[in-house]
Amino acid sequence: MSDPYETTEQHLERLLRCALNSFDLSDTTVDRLGTALAHSSALHSSHHSAVLHRETYRHTYLLADGTALTLWELVHGGGRDPSVPRRHELYDDEGEAQIAAARLAGTFWDTPAFGDEGLRGDLDVLTLLMAVPPVPAPRVYAPDNSADHARRVLRRAENTDRPGADTAGLLRAAFAHHITQIFGRQFRVDGRDAGFTLYEHAFLLLDGSETSLWEVEHTATPDGRHMCEVYGDEDTARRAMENRTRIC
Repeated sequence: MSDPYETTEQHLERLLRCALNSFDLSDTTVDRLGTALAHSSALHSSHHSAVLHRETYRHTYLLADGTALTLWELVHGGGRDPSVPRRHELYDDEGEAQIAAARLAGTFWDTPAFGDEGLRGDLDVLTLLMAVPPVPAPRVYAPDNSADHARRVLRRAENTDRPGADTAGLLRAAFAHHITQIFGRQFRVDGRDAGFTLYEHAFLLLDGSETSLWEVEHTATPDGRHMCEVYGDEDTARRAMENRTRIC
């Protein structure tokens, strides 16, 4: 969604320029943003279906007076229909962001009950749009042919520095696993949009120990093709994503 080498001033200018409703931000908010010294952006929630693609981003700014200010960016488009342009909206109040996100699905009353897996992504606006990130839920391991799952993850990895035979041998003892999406974002790479997603595949082994594979899925390839890379630790996976945003 953003260039890691953007200055805070450039980031704000782009955000305000893209937003259809930037004029709704109060003068006080805009004036305070003018003193921003640094910023941090993160994907807060997302929903992708045939009729709706929607992401909510949280942008936090460190201001000159030592306080912080948060903007919520809602990006949405027409699902799998490429003719529908992606729209950007900005809010400085989390409640307004909740309402705007729920509006895309109809109304709050149209939101399905918890447990409806098909549209469950639309519920995150009611629970995840908070000033402080929620504590991650504990892992719930599922015994589901986990050793074979590990083999398939390693087999589809295209990077030459993927985990080798030692890791593959260790994962033959996996009897349960848990998959978590850690990160997801769009970047401009070589003049075009490229998507990056980071997953942790955590495995529970027969001796009671745990180990993880870190899978990076991205489209930062010369032809825009989807590519999968796998690493043995999170830091290496994140460095790989950062390097991919620099060169293509």
